[in-house]
Amino acid sequence: MDWLTGPFEVTFVQRALWGGVLVSAICALAGTWVVLRGMAFLGDAMSHGLLPGVALAALLGGNLLMGALLSAAVMTAGVTALGRTPRLSQDTGIGLLFVGMLSLGVIIVSRSQSFAVDLTGFLFGDVLAVREQDLALLGVALLLALAVSVLGHRAFLALAFDPRKAHTLGLRPRLAHAVLLGLLALAIVASFHIVGTLLVLGLLIAPPAAALPWARSVRGVMVLAAILGVTATFCGLLLSWHLSTAAGATVSALAVGLFFLSHLASVLSHRRTRPAGIRPAPTDRKT
Repeated sequence: MDWLTGPFEVTFVQRALWGGVLVSAICALAGTWVVLRGMAFLGDAMSHGLLPGVALAALLGGNLLMGALLSAAVMTAGVTALGRTPRLSQDTGIGLLFVGMLSLGVIIVSRSQSFAVDLTGFLFGDVLAVREQDLALLGVALLLALAVSVLGHRAFLALAFDPRKAHTLGLRPRLAHAVLLGLLALAIVASFHIVGTLLVLGLLIAPPAAALPWARSVRGVMVLAAILGVTATFCGLLLSWHLSTAAGATVSALAVGLFFLSHLASVLSHRRTRPAGIRPAPTDRKT
């Protein structure tokens, strides 16, 4: 039993667990819409698009979180503006912004002789370095994400399944899309310093995708995704403690593993419950 509870008696592991719980809840709220709308590439682009702001903030000795927020705002505005260009597909616009922002970030880093930006920490995060003020910020981010999700639920739902119907109902799909991008940016900014930009998609996409076959409503997907994210966080921290592996990467890998287990179980369940096919009646043969 000590193998199971021992690591969580350490203060920094307790903070890491609480940080992972809060991040899992935030990512469940935003990630559900990402999965339903097929926006995984956008999430990946936005997570890497944080680099210029983070690099500039580190270079100037500023707050990294504010730099990430600045980059997220630029990415959100850019995706929204390019999405309104009729001759440019959304994927093309997102790809151009992705490459442009990432290149700008690398240029800023290369200008720093001391390499003030810790790229390893930016890319992979450090869940074991969560501080009490980080938990407070994550708590505020969760409340904000929850408020946006509740107030925009009807518009997000219509946008995900029938954008034309959303326009007919007067739900302003363009504004809803912009707000949804803001919710995605909030989840990424709140999570990147915990699990890093390369791994944030693990908690943003894998738990909602794993919950999708079993939930009967969008809210059900969110709740189950949060539970799966917390499970991945707890088990990931436990395994990383005993196996001496990177905590954030272990959490993200377990989240992806839960996705594959969920869909494997879903496939097996459908095969068992599917009614047997009716055999065709034998045809009469002429003798």
